[in-house]
Amino acid sequence: MKKFSVGVIGATGMVGQRFLTLLESHPWFNVTILAASSKSAGKTYYEAVKDRWAMAVPIPEKFKSLKILDAVADAKKIASIVDFVFCAVDMKKDEIRTLEEQYAKYECPVISNNSANRSTPDVPMIIPEINPEHTSVIEFQRKRLGTTKGFIAVKSNCSIQSYVPALHPLRKFGIKNVVACTYQAISGAGKNFDRWPEMVDNVIPYIGGEEEKSEKEPLKVWGEIKDGVIIPASSPLITTQCIRVPVTDGHLAAVFVSFKNKTSVDEIKQLWADYKSLPQSFNLSSAPKQFIHYFEENDRPQTKLDRNLENGMAVSVGRLRADSMFDYKFVSLSHNTLRGAAGGAVELAELLTAQGYLF
Repeated sequence: MKKFSVGVIGATGMVGQRFLTLLESHPWFNVTILAASSKSAGKTYYEAVKDRWAMAVPIPEKFKSLKILDAVADAKKIASIVDFVFCAVDMKKDEIRTLEEQYAKYECPVISNNSANRSTPDVPMIIPEINPEHTSVIEFQRKRLGTTKGFIAVKSNCSIQSYVPALHPLRKFGIKNVVACTYQAISGAGKNFDRWPEMVDNVIPYIGGEEEKSEKEPLKVWGEIKDGVIIPASSPLITTQCIRVPVTDGHLAAVFVSFKNKTSVDEIKQLWADYKSLPQSFNLSSAPKQFIHYFEENDRPQTKLDRNLENGMAVSVGRLRADSMFDYKFVSLSHNTLRGAAGGAVELAELLTAQGYLF
């Protein structure tokens, strides 16, 4: 396998930091360029992040002395050096949209952690185990952009990856209605307790924009490609409530679901146990061997105990039982900065590599 030269745009933020811990020894991807805002440009990576490094592991030595480039002003230069970029910038949505299209038009593929292009009809929003077939819309996007190599692909919002993976194998029963209440870690806001002391011993019942994303994005993930764009699915009806809770990492969801067709607890558990997709078939480096893990214990999954399952890339499910208003209810958990952010984007890049889109 070719070794790809990779840039990380937004390298100083929390997701950018997570990218670098994941890519330090990646078998396919070699990070050669780090970029951030003009405030950090010109500094070494260590100088830029030494006082705000948020990861539990030290700053990787191989990146400490790399000089940071300006993500905007140096875009053309960066695009000429690397094979593709991961993008996790903190900018206004319209600015992000412009920046990502600029890189793509410079013939540099963009694997984005940002939300700005998630609603763009010909930009695939991919959870690799769920809708890998959506990569085929890239050829239509390239025609629109006038590129031969450049394109944008995004990962979904971290909140939906706590419950959509568990629902996905159950679509064969005709999902009608879903209620998902998510209990989301503070790292989802790019913060830790040192930088957000107000979250200690506290719960905040509002996360701006999160409920709208959590209700709409699953429908795009479950959509179909028609006439060169992704048409979102028309069902199920999804309503969500998203709550910030005082944990470092891990989004937990309490899920209620109704089906058109009858099923059983045992049948659902078997579908979860048997579920595999292209990342497992391709044996991608970041893919979990077992995508969905079911816990029989009444008090699992727990955020602290189970968020790091399979390097944080597996989804944990438990407490499946019949419900008095819906058909069934269960609890599910994913690691929001691994499966839900940087790790999911790295796995997406691996999928695109295996499918030939990054050569």
